[in-house]
Amino acid sequence: MIRQTNKSFIEEIEDLRKSKNIEYIDAVICWCEANKFEVEYAANLIKKDPVIKSKIQVEAENLNILKKSGRLPI
Repeated sequence: MIRQTNKSFIEEIEDLRKSKNIEYIDAVICWCEANKFEVEYAANLIKKDPVIKSKIQVEAENLNILKKSGRLPI
């Protein structure tokens, strides 16, 4: 099995998201299907990057998948 580096994983997710005009969550699922990886593998890579993790969290909150967490106004 080829080990995916976190940096290239994040770059591929960003590329998928932009090229297909889809959400981060959909891009992760699409990447997993294309590379024949379980979603849990992608979750481990996401946990290592706080930026992508927060983007996915905000997206999930906006889609009502997660409860909205308290945030300071920007």
